Amino acid sequence: MKICFASHNTNKVKELAAIVPEQVSLVGLGDLGITTEIAETGDTLEENSRIKAKFVYDNHTMPVIADDSGLLVAALNGEPGVYSARYAGPQKDDNDNMNLLLERLSNVSDRSAEFQTVITFIDDSGTEFQFKGSVKGEIIREKRGSNGFGYDPIFMPAGYNETFAELSSEVKNSISHRSIAVRKFLDHLHKTHV
Repeated sequence: MKICFASHNTNKVKELAAIVPEQVSLVGLGDLGITTEIAETGDTLEENSRIKAKFVYDNHTMPVIADDSGLLVAALNGEPGVYSARYAGPQKDDNDNMNLLLERLSNVSDRSAEFQTVITFIDDSGTEFQFKGSVKGEIIREKRGSNGFGYDPIFMPAGYNETFAELSSEVKNSISHRSIAVRKFLDHLHKTHV
């Protein structure tokens, strides 16, 4: 079964390809020749995930999954949330985003945060499904680790003494918000399509 992952982010495509079953062939937007940046105009992770999935399905009529992820920091009323990728500006620079977040939290003692991922799956019949995963943790005061991407060097999941960027890919993939949402998606796929 061929499914498009509606993302230009090759890290995310690789991360997901490593956990889908062998019978699923995952292709990214680049593999379909889609160079358009799909505008994420939604106010929620759910809306943005759906917008991206519908764009691919409406233009290529093939099964598609799209995700939108966000880091929600309690002390900042859920910021950066839906704006996580472009928190420090449209250049979408991970370091700029982390630096801005650390700056805004510099005098804040409550550093609790939650990563969330929402996956929208549109199957070959055009039916839509959504799956959500989340992981709680805290924002540490300095960047640590070189694995991962995004906010991984400053997010320490609850129950661990290492950031997402310090954990091995295997451990991160077993506990991350994305992997939780993906497992829900895969359970659905096993029951209905594979």
